Amino acid sequence: MKLAEQESLKTSKIIYFVGWMKTIIHHTIHYFHSSDKRILSAVSLFTAVFVYINYTYGLDTAIRKNSSLAFKLIAWYLVFLTAFGVPYLLYSIASKIPKHPKFLLLIFIAPAIFAIKISLRFPFHFNDNLLYNEWWNHIVYWPLLLLITTVLVYITWQLTNRGHIPFAGLKTKDIYWKPYWLMLLIMMPLIAVASTQPDFLAVYPKLQSIAVIDNTQSLSTWQKLLFELSYGSDFLTIELFFRGFLVLGFMKWAGKDAILPMACFYCAIHFGKPLGECISSYFGGILLGIVVYHTRSIFGGLMVHLGIAWLMELGGFLGNKLL
Repeated sequence: MKLAEQESLKTSKIIYFVGWMKTIIHHTIHYFHSSDKRILSAVSLFTAVFVYINYTYGLDTAIRKNSSLAFKLIAWYLVFLTAFGVPYLLYSIASKIPKHPKFLLLIFIAPAIFAIKISLRFPFHFNDNLLYNEWWNHIVYWPLLLLITTVLVYITWQLTNRGHIPFAGLKTKDIYWKPYWLMLLIMMPLIAVASTQPDFLAVYPKLQSIAVIDNTQSLSTWQKLLFELSYGSDFLTIELFFRGFLVLGFMKWAGKDAILPMACFYCAIHFGKPLGECISSYFGGILLGIVVYHTRSIFGGLMVHLGIAWLMELGGFLGNKLL
């Protein structure tokens, strides 16, 4: 290829990249400009109060400590229904959304699906060695939840959205990846700073969640990598459910108004995480919701979400080792 052609191609890519970023910024500004400011303020205030209540009174801690599956299912369902239903109730009061029976049913079904996802445990017996049995349970846990959640969402989708758009935004065509790499690059220094904080290092890396492991060095490199791959599958579950289902599956009735209830619900699943991460998840949920609403694909958001998650894991490993 001639030098002039190479320069022309490079220039075209830069122009396309800048144009894509301008488009995303434009969509974001337009979303906030066109949103009902009363509902936006009310939902944001409600989310802030809900977060305050949880971190003050430990709702998530009380639910997780209870060993009863039935209790966990009901309690998480009520938490998620509140987080998801109140924003839609506010939209309904303002007559912003239709009261279609299928749509109302979806509002009650969606929290149930995720309550099942977050409550299920699979105490498989793989090995008499406590360490490796617990490790294998974690390796199987997230992919199995991905399968169960996908099946439940697919059945619901077929009953309510058949022929509307491709299932849950699983579209790879015409995705421009460079802006998502830029988003990850922007997040790197923020994660580096977070990796010096005690509350962050108490949670990450997630390998610390295996109760019988006192020192992650007791596992080999390939075992750590397999754990991270399994952990990563959970983010496909998250993107498929929150962006693919709660945005693309609901926009048939709610349009762009499906974004805010999803963001509030998304914030609620971060209860128990470091407070800063929980708060930022609300704004991150809005941004990812805007992107998927316009691209109709969850894979760009998945790349950012998964990249951030693995960077946080790396930050946790390095932070706990160096500090």
